[in-house]
Amino acid sequence: MSKVQRTIRQANEDDLPRILELIEYGRQKMRAVGNIEQWNNGNPTRDILLQDIEDGNSYLVEDDGIAVATFAFVEGPDITYEHIYEGCWLDEMGEYYVIHRLASAPNTHGIMKAVFDYCFTRTTNIRIDTHRQNVIMRNVLPKYGFRYCGIIYLLDGAERLAYQRTFPSHHIHD
Repeated sequence: MSKVQRTIRQANEDDLPRILELIEYGRQKMRAVGNIEQWNNGNPTRDILLQDIEDGNSYLVEDDGIAVATFAFVEGPDITYEHIYEGCWLDEMGEYYVIHRLASAPNTHGIMKAVFDYCFTRTTNIRIDTHRQNVIMRNVLPKYGFRYCGIIYLLDGAERLAYQRTFPSHHIHD
């Protein structure tokens, strides 16, 4: 059996139907493990995903040319990360990027590692947030060097747990 060729590329408008499909797979995975609140009411919407594409922030992970995961990789500052509660960012001064809307097809493995490895070729400072019920993400993030920093609130007021990973070139205060 030959090794799968995994690549990451920027998404375009033609990819939107597959991105919507991948987001739905992500939603189903969350529901299967009891996360019933995140990505409800049609979020993330088609318009949000299309805006990610138009802004050049939408990416696909492909195995042998077939999209198996999607994510947004957005240069900060992110308005929802402006204020953090019950904690602090590891690096509050440096430039950072944010990973949003990460989802993958069923039976795909190594997606998180591929996404994080790719993103860390672009920056040494990444922030990410997740829903309190998203146990999978809360368990995975520390395994990839992300540290819990505190609570942020989305524009609609929804609470999210915030994480950050920086490399030694950034000042980390404990």
